[in-house]
Amino acid sequence: MDKKIFLLFSIITVTVMLAISGCHKDNEDTDVVSGTINGHDYVDLGLPSGTKWATCNIGATTPEGYGDYFAWGETNAKVTYNWETYEYYDSSIVQYNISDKKLNKYNDSDNLIVLETRDDVATVNWGANWRMPTQDELKELKNNCIVTNTMRNGVNGLLFTGSNGNSIFLPAAGYRNDSDVNGIDFALVAGYFGSYWSSSLFTDDLYCSWRLSFDYLTPDCFVTTYLRYSGFSVRPVCD
Repeated sequence: MDKKIFLLFSIITVTVMLAISGCHKDNEDTDVVSGTINGHDYVDLGLPSGTKWATCNIGATTPEGYGDYFAWGETNAKVTYNWETYEYYDSSIVQYNISDKKLNKYNDSDNLIVLETRDDVATVNWGANWRMPTQDELKELKNNCIVTNTMRNGVNGLLFTGSNGNSIFLPAAGYRNDSDVNGIDFALVAGYFGSYWSSSLFTDDLYCSWRLSFDYLTPDCFVTTYLRYSGFSVRPVCD
């Protein structure tokens, strides 16, 4: 099936399912804010590690705001997301070791498996004490919170409620993969899917890094891997 037709069919199908379900109440409640660092609010969810989660995505000013999209390890948003525009991909590299994947950093040679501070978009944009969550912290969020699909001020997403009753909202902000594929901007999946980067590299395949992924229609999320050049959301954490 043509990619354009397939994506259009998928979007129409999800839209119809949402209309039929119509059971998710729009939640306009304000999240409890536990504190502020460098002008950005965070919430204490009562997690075992003590990690606190920001109330907003990078580039957003409200919990339901989509914010900006970033390739893994890049600190600026851009128009096109693919290997050719990815900062750490160099097509001129002679590939002697299949694990290198023509990557000029976070490859088989430097043994870096977590983003350095200078490559962490949360630290670079929000300042010291803020950073991207690790793979383990994504798993902790998933495993120690009640996860429900809901709407916040008309925006679809997931609500993560901790053991102390506090919660954060992650909007289904979609993702960016290329700027235009067969005439369809992949940001159109916003409202249905969410992908949030961690700072952790997937060591079994250096093309990929760990992320939190979800489909709004199912009140669940998954810690999976995906290609590093993709434009995903980032929700910072602090200790």
